[in-house]
Amino acid sequence: MSQTYTPDQLRHLHDVAVALVREAGAFLRADAARRRTGGLETRDKASSVDVVTAADEAIEKMIREGILANFPDHKFIGEESYSQGADKRFLLTDEPTWILDPLDGTVNYIHLFPMTAISLGFCFSSYPTIGIVLCPFLGPHGTLYSSISHQGAFLSESPSDSPIPLPLFTPAPPLPENAPNGCLFLAEWGKDRREEGGNLDRKMRSFRRMAGEKGGKVHGIRSLGSSTMDMVYVASGQGDIMMEAGCWEWDICAGVAILLETGGFLADANPPPGGLPDGAPVPMPSLGSRRYLAIRGCSPDASGRSARAQQEELVRRVWANTERLDYTRPGLDG
Repeated sequence: MSQTYTPDQLRHLHDVAVALVREAGAFLRADAARRRTGGLETRDKASSVDVVTAADEAIEKMIREGILANFPDHKFIGEESYSQGADKRFLLTDEPTWILDPLDGTVNYIHLFPMTAISLGFCFSSYPTIGIVLCPFLGPHGTLYSSISHQGAFLSESPSDSPIPLPLFTPAPPLPENAPNGCLFLAEWGKDRREEGGNLDRKMRSFRRMAGEKGGKVHGIRSLGSSTMDMVYVASGQGDIMMEAGCWEWDICAGVAILLETGGFLADANPPPGGLPDGAPVPMPSLGSRRYLAIRGCSPDASGRSARAQQEELVRRVWANTERLDYTRPGLDG
């Protein structure tokens, strides 16, 4: 495919998408206000902990129509329209493609817990190139995280304020010397609730080892109920490690774009089958792998180790303290 985008063209894509996401955020805040005096109808998707509301569907329709009106030759993958189909293959190609989660943290939204996000990413040549994440209930106008590849990442608390460069700590500090000891670890329980032999058991044992004195001994474990928000908190330097499995590309696409633009690193939550030889580089997973391990950006440490060397070493240490998770995808390796 010979098409390319100039920096100005990417900024135009970003600005159009930000306007659509902010409009959707205003809709969601108004919907939440109505709910304080009325009810909320939901329906289950895969299970009673995997639910959808009318707001999810309305926001997806709003943003999809706005994107395709402005960029009719682009592809669009949305959580709600994808979830209605039986084919769970990874659909991303090298064509310009927008990937949307209209409401990540739907269960939070049902309870009016503020950790929810609208997540819109743009991929070109299968690479997360633009990331836009709006947290509508953090601040009066919502808090916006966004990035454009090779043009920076920013946090905006109001449309009229100057954006704050990300990561929030400049320069990003080295990772703790004995990481994961000293790290803030973000993870989610997921929707696989089988009590024996399922991913819930594996995650619980992994979380215990990451927290325990003889294991990772992390500073703390946070579960926000939104993979999107977990990812942008690590991208911004407000967390150190994010491990999640069972989510989908719309949950993490925009967050990954922001993570990579802030110097962060993405690996598979599972080590390669058979392990990874000493000295071999840690590969980046497919965006559709459903298993993700994110490490924040950092500076070289006191011994001169590069950021990438610290990040890859931390990935290996997390792998050593966690169990393999059983999430696969048609057409992608397990």
